[in-house]
Amino acid sequence: MLKYSYICAMKQTKRQLSIEKLQFAAKTLKTIAHPVKLEILEVLETEEPLDVSTICERIGIDCEISMMSHHLAKMKDNDILSSVKKGKQVFYSIKNKQILKIFDCLKKCEL
Repeated sequence: MLKYSYICAMKQTKRQLSIEKLQFAAKTLKTIAHPVKLEILEVLETEEPLDVSTICERIGIDCEISMMSHHLAKMKDNDILSSVKKGKQVFYSIKNKQILKIFDCLKKCEL
């Protein structure tokens, strides 16, 4: 049985954004679509690189290191974050600062 991809429905028409750009945006938004992940970006915006424990301290809520590590790994796997290992610790930074523009959009949006 042949499965159809959502890409099939995206015909090349006159649009402001290319299909590739739309796909990249969808992947990026899907990756950061969690309140904790957005908080991670906010923390790293002002102070980086940081390790998992420090990020948990900065966020402050009942932060579990294992869950934070999961969020960070997911964001790293999807090219949102980069990491450097120093000894036993891994320090995270934002890979492309352009992603921080999402906060400008959120401030302007009245949801």
